[in-house]
Amino acid sequence: MYNYLFAKKNNGTFILRIEDTDQTRFVPGAEEYIEESLKWAGITPDEGVNYGGNYGPYRQSERKDIYLKYAQQLLDEGKAYYAFDTPEELDAMRDRLKEARVANPQYNAVTRMQMSNSLTLSAEETQAKLDAGEPYVIRIKLPRNEDVRFKDIVRGWVVVNTATLDDKILMKSDGMPTYHMANIVDDHLMEITHVIRGEEWLPSAPLHVFLYESFGWQAPEFAHLPLLLKPDGNGKLSKRAADQLGFPIFPLNWTDPESGELSVGFRETGYLPDAFINFLAFLGWNPGGEKELFTIDDLIEAFSLDRINKSGAKFDIEKAKWFNQQYLKFMDDDTLANQFRSLIDVDVAPERAKAIALSLKERVTFIQEMPEAGKFYFEAPTEYDEKVAKKKWSEEAASSLLEFASELKEQSSFDKDSAKELLTEVLERNQMPLGRVMPVLRLALTGQAGGPDLMEIVEILGAQEVYDRIKKASDVLN
Repeated sequence: MYNYLFAKKNNGTFILRIEDTDQTRFVPGAEEYIEESLKWAGITPDEGVNYGGNYGPYRQSERKDIYLKYAQQLLDEGKAYYAFDTPEELDAMRDRLKEARVANPQYNAVTRMQMSNSLTLSAEETQAKLDAGEPYVIRIKLPRNEDVRFKDIVRGWVVVNTATLDDKILMKSDGMPTYHMANIVDDHLMEITHVIRGEEWLPSAPLHVFLYESFGWQAPEFAHLPLLLKPDGNGKLSKRAADQLGFPIFPLNWTDPESGELSVGFRETGYLPDAFINFLAFLGWNPGGEKELFTIDDLIEAFSLDRINKSGAKFDIEKAKWFNQQYLKFMDDDTLANQFRSLIDVDVAPERAKAIALSLKERVTFIQEMPEAGKFYFEAPTEYDEKVAKKKWSEEAASSLLEFASELKEQSSFDKDSAKELLTEVLERNQMPLGRVMPVLRLALTGQAGGPDLMEIVEILGAQEVYDRIKKASDVLN
């Protein structure tokens, strides 16, 4: 999302590139899920998979020949090498280093000289292995002691010595590139100017910068974003933690194709796309000032990378709910009414559905809660809140309300304001305080202690239904 906001703010191009080089982790349906999630959130790529563009293909698994060409360039220039080590030989190397109390065993400038690769084998031996079809990988050849420097937009200057890095694999034995190789080549060929990603990739950034230098290319600018943390701030947010705490972290429902396990999405939970986007935008970024409600266009106008926090952001799901409540209040009336109608089994006229939805919208967090919250509009109460009945109900109040409802039935038409005027007249005539009557009226109409504006309920139910409900409550409670 930050990539999208940044691109739009700076008249740039937002690209959807599918990075599927690790075929062992390929998940059926994931690509379609990504596209649907972006569409729901209102984030539309300018180019990429299924969107076209001049830099395709945009699916990395379809670009294997491109990566091989650049890997060969590094090999020819002595900046990469073939490695023929078997898994057993790699394990043995790591075991030896652990026995020697090396804290972080690596395949690096020192250990590579004891391994089976084109640096320790002669050119003839290397070629013989290649001709025989022996499995191999291509590794970057890092110098033994050299500082790699780059300036991160969020973190500032980052300096890492190559002695702390290992010779990462660039091309795997299956002919596919690793993330490191594919992304550097693609970012260069697609003329990427900014790489905005999570801080998990910060340890890999020095290698990426070194690769750009090895090719003689200009590196893009990097911005490594803070982690999303659990609500208490202790540790990185995970699916397991979210499941335990009972809130979604997936944008849409996702069913694991292997386990069949369902992960509930923000959309299906009832979050509105604008609220979802507004909430996410404030996780790690803040424009300053008191304003919190930002449309996507507002976010684009206000967004800047220099206001991204360095520290992790707590995933406050209660704040997400607050955002949803705010956007629900400002939702277009007809759209709200249509969504409400789609959730109820009762056949209700559009205008009545709109009136009911509008009366409920400030009393719920999600639209899905409306049918239950407004159940009394469609069914007269069969039970009455015992505490309210015991404390507030009186025959005198009920009698005045029946008088009010009888006179209301005689009106050719009425709205909530005229109904309120009539009720005031009846109560003044009977010398009955309004405060004694309103709780009784609500109890009779809804069976509950709280809810929408009472006169709105009267207007929506209609005079006959109001009378019938007051009469029924009187018969039960008097």
